[in-house]
Amino acid sequence: MNLRSEKKLVLATGNQKKLVELQAILQDAGVEILTLDDFPSLPEVEEDGQTMAENAVKKARIVCEFTGLPTLADDSGLEVDALGGRPGVYSARFAGEPTDDARNNAKLLNLMDGVPDEKRLARFRCVIALAVPEGGVRTATGTVEGRIGHGPRGTGGFGYDPLFTPEGYDQTFAELPGTIKNRISHRSRALTAIRPAILSVWGDEA
Repeated sequence: MNLRSEKKLVLATGNQKKLVELQAILQDAGVEILTLDDFPSLPEVEEDGQTMAENAVKKARIVCEFTGLPTLADDSGLEVDALGGRPGVYSARFAGEPTDDARNNAKLLNLMDGVPDEKRLARFRCVIALAVPEGGVRTATGTVEGRIGHGPRGTGGFGYDPLFTPEGYDQTFAELPGTIKNRISHRSRALTAIRPAILSVWGDEA
């Protein structure tokens, strides 16, 4: 059993939406969650891995080594069957640098032009890595299946949300209320899957 006196966890992001999601998953665990904003001197980590798992593990390890605290990091992407799984790990920079959601969506729609509905299947995937100062790393994956629309719908969310309709729904991620999206999202599912590993850092039960 790990007898850490303080339950502190670093979430390797400055994204407030990710912070809110993690707080909801761990709301009853008594864990203080810090973000990269709490460590302004931390050098930026280049996400140059060939897979989402490589990026998540690299970021978690580097931030954990710098802070000396258990660290959670994630990488997410959209996988489109008709494009052989692209954009995948390159989702954020699909249309080049600097990253731009509108240009990414426009490129995706252009590549999907003429693809019939039954072949527009896709999924969002999230890989989360948990690194601890002793050197161990655990990972968990969450996915949500759906399909790519023929044009953007909705004003909520970010990234490819206006183009993605999750399985079992008629609304895109950008149209669905945040409470529903957060419950079924790939990141929420990955966070839920890794919750037991997070709690085990302090010897707690899931």
